[in-house]
Amino acid sequence: MENEAGALSRVAGLFSARGYNIESLTVAPTEDPSLSRMTLVTRGTDEVIEQITKQLNKLIDVVKLMDMYEGPHIERELMLIKVRAANGGREEVKRLADIFRGRIVDVTDTLYTVELTGDGEKLDAFIAALPQADIIEVVRSGVTGIARGERALRV
Repeated sequence: MENEAGALSRVAGLFSARGYNIESLTVAPTEDPSLSRMTLVTRGTDEVIEQITKQLNKLIDVVKLMDMYEGPHIERELMLIKVRAANGGREEVKRLADIFRGRIVDVTDTLYTVELTGDGEKLDAFIAALPQADIIEVVRSGVTGIARGERALRV
């Protein structure tokens, strides 16, 4: 999409006006400073997704649209999670972080902050593996993705 003020607002407005939910949204500039790449996650029937695609393609700010689920792709999300890690719990949090290939990025006397990347299911599984009472705060970036192989989003 065009890297201009108001472009994101117009996309969000399209979803809002039609009652569609945006589950995840990430936007960042590309190698071309005049363009941004938006990765948007929503759910719906094939008909709803087709309607959303048609409406997005009508927006002047949208340069090109690709449905990542039409082919093999890679998805990643970043999560920072702050957990209680006191006494015997410290080793358990370190063990879980290692199992899920996370990194402990901040340590205090009673808390660890763990950085974890992967697909949403992996991040959800890490949260489920922790005692709920030990979770202090969770921050997730939202999904970003790229097609596998030669398939690419090119203008």
